[in-house]
Amino acid sequence: MSIKAGFTSAYSVPPPPELYSTTRATMAVAFGVVSALFAVQASASASSFFSLPRTFPNISACASEPLTYSCENTTTIQNTCCSPTPGGLVLQTQFWDTHTGLENKGQLLPKNSWTIHGLWPDNCDGSFDQYCDLSRQYDPDPSPSVLPDGTPVPAYKGPGVDTFVAEFGRLDLLDFMDKYWVSQGSPNREFWGHEFSKHATCTSTFDVACYGPDYKKNQDVVDFFDAVVRAYKMYPTWEILAASGIFPSNKTTYSLTQLQTALKAQTGATPYLGCGHNGTVLEEVWYFHHVLGTEQFGHFKTVDSTTKSTCSPTAGIFYYERTPTSEREVRLLP
Repeated sequence: MSIKAGFTSAYSVPPPPELYSTTRATMAVAFGVVSALFAVQASASASSFFSLPRTFPNISACASEPLTYSCENTTTIQNTCCSPTPGGLVLQTQFWDTHTGLENKGQLLPKNSWTIHGLWPDNCDGSFDQYCDLSRQYDPDPSPSVLPDGTPVPAYKGPGVDTFVAEFGRLDLLDFMDKYWVSQGSPNREFWGHEFSKHATCTSTFDVACYGPDYKKNQDVVDFFDAVVRAYKMYPTWEILAASGIFPSNKTTYSLTQLQTALKAQTGATPYLGCGHNGTVLEEVWYFHHVLGTEQFGHFKTVDSTTKSTCSPTAGIFYYERTPTSEREVRLLP
């Protein structure tokens, strides 16, 4: 399919120039990923040429486990592959950035959408662990670089985690991540590596042992990224706010109560809202959950935030518009 022809048929006027530059960058990445995809498929038999490796864990034993939400169990969870423990307070977190700092490299924000921050396993009391398995440390710039107990976290110097996804042939997943999981100030692949290393290694349902004897190297990484995307899709924050009459604006401000009420009305619980500039600029939202089952496939029950908002309870809060050259319309291409 001709990209140019596709744009001509979709528009009555020429699309903005930055769309072409972004498309070229995306297609360059896609070419490399497709090469990796064929490398994976080359080893498959002719009858299963288009079969991709599975990445989900082996949870067959979970069917006989007691049904209980994380952080609501009254007895110790015996099979930690079946329920996130001790990090059973699961947070789906999102950013509202107005620029990336890497626009000249084609790294742009998705128009009319918040972006993924991560999927975090806080402990039930609100505390949290980090970098729990240094054998699966893929963060080039770990933060913190030294854990509270004095253990250093070495900087990762190997290939980016995007190559792990490509090796499993998951072009679809990589494309979605590149559109909606966008870093500010660093390449996306480094941010993804940070989120896996700091958080997924502390989530019991992503432990390597949960994948059984047929585990393939980095299967857990791809599985985590899939879970992050599934959780993110539950919360279209931009649309929820817009449908409630709350749009990004450089002139209008909103109260903390307005923002919280709009989100609670659709999610059933009050999320954490994070603000900068003395609590007057909206930057983050965290949705809190207890989970029935695994973090990969279980039921997420929303609960109120255990973290106090950093947004001002009295001053007007800006939900700033994005810099036009820092975003792109990601829904134009499949």
